[in-house]
Amino acid sequence: MEAIRVQQVIAEDGKVTITDLPYKKGETVEVILLSQPAGAAPKPHLTAQKLRQSGLIGMWKDRQDIQDSSAYARQLREQAQKRGDINYDPVG
Repeated sequence: MEAIRVQQVIAEDGKVTITDLPYKKGETVEVILLSQPAGAAPKPHLTAQKLRQSGLIGMWKDRQDIQDSSAYARQLREQAQKRGDINYDPVG
């Protein structure tokens, strides 16, 4: 199931108009409306283009201490798990 997010401000009580959808006459769709609390800022959408332009991709490419990124990530997860085991106190 494909999801399309459209955010609008209600201009007329009880009515929402959504246009320019990629669906054809006769197709079945499901519409779910979720209201946002008053004053809540909409979350910015991070597109693939924005991610590529952000500088996050490849920011560690010149690090000499990380030869295998998968092994490095696994090591960090293991360290975090060990810290969690030692410091975990469900009572307080």
